[in-house]
Amino acid sequence: MTVQEEGLGELEVWIDQDLCTGDGICAQYAPEVFELDIDGLAYVKSADDELLQEQGATTRVPLPLLNDVRESAKDCPGDCIHVRRVSDKVEVYGPDAE
Repeated sequence: MTVQEEGLGELEVWIDQDLCTGDGICAQYAPEVFELDIDGLAYVKSADDELLQEQGATTRVPLPLLNDVRESAKDCPGDCIHVRRVSDKVEVYGPDAE
């Protein structure tokens, strides 16, 4: 099922580093989107593969990686991965999803 089929529109993802346990599950599932930094915490990466270390930094979820990003949010032991719609900032996957 695609993002369009689910009626989600464009999605972005961010990580709450205060809750990150540094397990690296996200980087295993979607290394194009997530990376562990030298501090042992996970961060999102830009479309240009740049590590975004600002608190609350977001990056777009590429459609081909949606399932990997969704599984990362689901399996994250720190419940720190948030996937939300760009249009209204409603979380669709992660600890605050309805």
